[in-house]
Amino acid sequence: MGTATGEGGADPGLFGPGSVTWQLHGDPMMWVAGVRALYLQALHPDAVRGVMINSSFLDDAWGRLMRTAGFVGTITYGTTGAAEKAGARVRRIHRLLGVDDPELLLWVHCAEVDSYLDVLRRSGIPLDAAHADRYVDEQRRSARLVGLDPAGVPGSTAALAAYFDRTRPRLAAGDDARTVDAFLRRPPVPAPLVPARALLWRRAADLAYHSLPPHAHALYGRPAPSAGTVTRRLTATGNLLRCVPSRIRWQLPPRHVLRAVARLGPDTRPAPYNIRTPDAILDGPGRA
Repeated sequence: MGTATGEGGADPGLFGPGSVTWQLHGDPMMWVAGVRALYLQALHPDAVRGVMINSSFLDDAWGRLMRTAGFVGTITYGTTGAAEKAGARVRRIHRLLGVDDPELLLWVHCAEVDSYLDVLRRSGIPLDAAHADRYVDEQRRSARLVGLDPAGVPGSTAALAAYFDRTRPRLAAGDDARTVDAFLRRPPVPAPLVPARALLWRRAADLAYHSLPPHAHALYGRPAPSAGTVTRRLTATGNLLRCVPSRIRWQLPPRHVLRAVARLGPDTRPAPYNIRTPDAILDGPGRA
């Protein structure tokens, strides 16, 4: 599906308002999904070893999470030029750090896509099977930006599930994964923020961990509530966070969504609950 042109011929970017990606990525539950992705990614021994050796994850985990969120926001809501520039920067960093192995990049990509889709759907966004497939297919555009050949990237939920089935025997929770687990459960913070860590971060991290598939819980060796209980908690959390008006949530730096709406017009505001109606995502700006 191609992108639609905004008001005055403005550049809609890599995805555009007519995409499922545009409608989903402005949702506040993307933060929980991002932490889930970190938990899942850490179960690939080669991928997590590269992160531990070549990055400052333990020294600046929050910064890495923010940079990842900034990258996702830029390629989703930025101009085509901004998305391509962001992709070039990521590819350059991967080359410098020696973590540009296509197999590892594919694992990181699939873990992110699966986490975004799983958390958003279970938190109450009405996404049917066809739109879920469309979302996975759209994410091959982001895969190209990080250096993957889109032809070799899963383009449907079935293909994504098959990929995880093939990869599962290679997963393990070694020392590196357990370091990531311990860090995400209790990241170091300044003393004044310790209560907030216990009240807010720990709950979000636990919810992200609990939303992992059962085989991931088995590898980490930490139990989780039943899938139904976790889904109910994801829905409750999503409903609570969505009570904060989007005009306030989107004010947080770097304000990707607000800049995109200013560029393309007010009718292009992301509205995930409109995905239930096919026209809302297929006909471009003015219908979302």
